[in-house]
Amino acid sequence: MITSIGEVALWVALLLAGWGATLGFVGGRRGRGDLVLSAERSVYAVFALLLVSCGAIIASFLRNEYVYQYVAGYSNRELSLFYKITGLWAGQTGSLVFWATLLALFSAIVVAQNRRRNREFMPYVTGTNLAVLAFFMVVIVFASNPFKLLDFTPADGRGLNPQLQNYWMTIHPPTLYLGFTCFTIPFAFCVAALLSGRLDTRWIATTRRWTLLAWFFLTVGIIFGMMWAYEELGWGGYWFWDPVENASLLPWLTGTAYLHSVMIQEKRGMLKMWNVLLVMGTFLLSIFATFLTRSGLIESVHSFAENLTIAYIFLGFLSALILVTAGLVWWRRDRFEPDHRMESFVSREAAFLGNNLLFVTGMFAVLWGTMFPLISEGFAGRKITVGPEWFNRVNIPIGLMLLALLGIGPVIAWRKASPRNLRRNFLAPVSVAVVTAAVLWMVGVRHTYALLTFGLGAFVMTTIVVEFHKGTRARAHIERERYLAAMMHLVARNRRRYGGYVVHAGLVVMFAGFAGAAFNVEEQAALSPGESVKIRSPFGHQYTLTYQAMSSYPAQNMSKLVASVEVARNGEFAGMLTAEKRAYSRREEIVSEVGIRRAWNEDLYLILAGIDNMEAVAQGTNPRPVVTFRVLVNPLVPWIWLGGLIMAIGTLVAMWPSAEATRPVPRLRAPVAVREPELVEA
Repeated sequence: MITSIGEVALWVALLLAGWGATLGFVGGRRGRGDLVLSAERSVYAVFALLLVSCGAIIASFLRNEYVYQYVAGYSNRELSLFYKITGLWAGQTGSLVFWATLLALFSAIVVAQNRRRNREFMPYVTGTNLAVLAFFMVVIVFASNPFKLLDFTPADGRGLNPQLQNYWMTIHPPTLYLGFTCFTIPFAFCVAALLSGRLDTRWIATTRRWTLLAWFFLTVGIIFGMMWAYEELGWGGYWFWDPVENASLLPWLTGTAYLHSVMIQEKRGMLKMWNVLLVMGTFLLSIFATFLTRSGLIESVHSFAENLTIAYIFLGFLSALILVTAGLVWWRRDRFEPDHRMESFVSREAAFLGNNLLFVTGMFAVLWGTMFPLISEGFAGRKITVGPEWFNRVNIPIGLMLLALLGIGPVIAWRKASPRNLRRNFLAPVSVAVVTAAVLWMVGVRHTYALLTFGLGAFVMTTIVVEFHKGTRARAHIERERYLAAMMHLVARNRRRYGGYVVHAGLVVMFAGFAGAAFNVEEQAALSPGESVKIRSPFGHQYTLTYQAMSSYPAQNMSKLVASVEVARNGEFAGMLTAEKRAYSRREEIVSEVGIRRAWNEDLYLILAGIDNMEAVAQGTNPRPVVTFRVLVNPLVPWIWLGGLIMAIGTLVAMWPSAEATRPVPRLRAPVAVREPELVEA
């Protein structure tokens, strides 16, 4: 009964989304408030109906209703309650419903927020959001229905993919979807600005927090994905330039470029068309990422990849979107005249423009490398894959140039920087950068990219510290406040600016973590119980790992083989590590679970690479097997997660409403009628 209601809700939601989209555009064109109001109410109704569908899908998982193809494919009776609930987004079908529900939620919030403002935009914003929702509903209802029945009811389900049975995987997809769907809101306002012809900065100011929110979710989602790859895939790294990883990076790159270029339009009235193209490109790349994950055209461990029907539908929608958006920009091409011209290449405008070009170049490089297997197959008849080496060779120089601009852009003067401005702002940071690189060289660091990263990181950090100090000192002097209070009030008064500095600081910390990969150390050894392997950290100390024992026992939904290893650091006991092999009850595959010993500056990473005669171990006839271990020391990996946390905090600071914005506007009194003196004729 519940699932039947859920399926009906999907059909009604499809009809309402199509109806509301039509009313939105027609109402906006004809100035019909009644039609626009009906379209806005459709948004609320679609959201409510999609919530019902989500509830019905979760209920079918909890009730083990394996007559439904989706439930049978991603669950089984022994699966824990937590993973049954998250089964909503574990597969392609449910994830599409979840995607649409999040978009409906954001659309409903936008309608509620703008009941009495931005009324000239809202008909087209509502129409655009509902049109995107209608597309997803068509895909769900006709090509990927979560309520599709099997010809028979199996006794148990196939079970969830073992690699998805990890806590990071339960929060990584939702945060990524939040980022993708949230970018639809700035896109909808951009379309509304083009259709209404109001291409001033108001649509940008209206969507500023939405863009930051989308960027926040996408950033956090990507970092969660890196954490999942690091802990679950068991190869010792966190980013492999996998096609689906790359797909999530593409909109992040253009979205980051937009967050910077929009400041030039607000301050100088320049780059109007560029900003429109970046917003549209970011949304299109979000749809492209969704298409790539579900098309099955490119192999990936993250891909849902079920059939090509959905790929063709997405390809058609993407093509239509490109044509429509390009047509709108061409139609309004005479409205993008800049208010000012660039006066000098030694200016903040030039630095931000350079930053934008690098982000877009990086996006095209990643896109080219991701699509190259398909391109090569189309032209040469065989798939040629470019590996991580190619991506690193192209993107590391781009990343280093962007790192340098992190320090230059925020402090160089607008319009034209004078020699005095350059000396005042950059003498100290450049000096610190040179000293940092020189000290690292003297202590033995010889890796070129790592030296550049640490040197540029020191340069950027110094500019950030100096900016905070100068602002705080000035405020403390003017307001007669203590230093810490002055700093708090300084940030509160200009959250966007100083939140941005905090994001930059987090990015520097993250870059330092990436540079640590240049010093990774690895050992591999086959050990019997009681034998040891030694590995020296780049920081000078030595780890000794002694294989203690192998244990085998059943657990919920799986059986485990667990190797216990004692760790000593410079000969002193430093704890125990375990590494596992897991065999899941409903999946014929064995997955590894790594052991990680974390420190502030490095991870000791243990992989159970092989077990001699594993079947005998599982049966209890071989209690002391020879085991092959891979041991890695990964320097500075914890800094990547710390940098991500700092970036998230900085983004929250930047988008938090300021005191002035949240303060209620006092109600104006009605004007008092003033009686004019009567003129008396003489």
